[in-house]
Amino acid sequence: MIPRSRPVINEADIAQQANVPVATWRRRDAPAFRQRVKSLFPRSRILIYDLAQARAYLAGEPIPALPAGEHPDDLLNDQEAAAVLGVTASTVRAYATRDYIPAGKTVYSVRVWFRRDIEERRKNPPGQGRGGGRPPGRGKGPRKAHPYEDDPRLHIAAAALSTANDAPRHHIAASLAQQHGGSTRTWERLLAHAGQVHPPS
Repeated sequence: MIPRSRPVINEADIAQQANVPVATWRRRDAPAFRQRVKSLFPRSRILIYDLAQARAYLAGEPIPALPAGEHPDDLLNDQEAAAVLGVTASTVRAYATRDYIPAGKTVYSVRVWFRRDIEERRKNPPGQGRGGGRPPGRGKGPRKAHPYEDDPRLHIAAAALSTANDAPRHHIAASLAQQHGGSTRTWERLLAHAGQVHPPS
C-alpha cells in the first residue's frame, strides 16, 4: 500500500540518486537499505519505497514513520484491493477493464487503485460473484438467462477468441486459467458463452 498517495521511488531511481549503477546498488547497497526501509508492496516482485524514507536513508538521517491507519487516498495494488473486496487479484483486474471499478493508475509498473474507490465497490458490489448478491430486503428478481451473464471475465474470453485463430478452445481456456486464475473448465464455459454473445467477425 502507498499510504495517502505519498511520492514513491524504485531502486533504479534510488541508485541514480546515490550516483551508483543500479547493478552495483542492488549487489552492494540494497541488502542494508532493505533492512531499514521496507517495500510498500512486500508481496510484490516489484519493489517500491516511500520517497521520503529513501531520501532520509541516503542522507543518513532517521527514517520517518509512515502515516498510520487507513485513508481514502491510500493506493492499493490488486492483491490488497482483492483482500478488501473478498475476491481474487485477477477479478480485481477484470473489474477494472469492465468498469466495475475505475481503471486505476500505474506506479512503477504496479497497477494501483484508491482505497475510496475499492471501498465504494465493496459497499455496492456487482450482482454476481463472491461478495455480490442482492441488496438486503430486495426480493428475487428475474433469473439470468445464463449463469455467466455480466461476468467481468467474459470480455477477456471474447478478446482471446478474437485473436485465437484456429487454436483449440481447450488450449485457449488452459492459457486463460493460467493467466487469470480459475479452472480450465470454467474458462471453457466462459469461452462458449462469449462465442455466443460476441461471435468472431
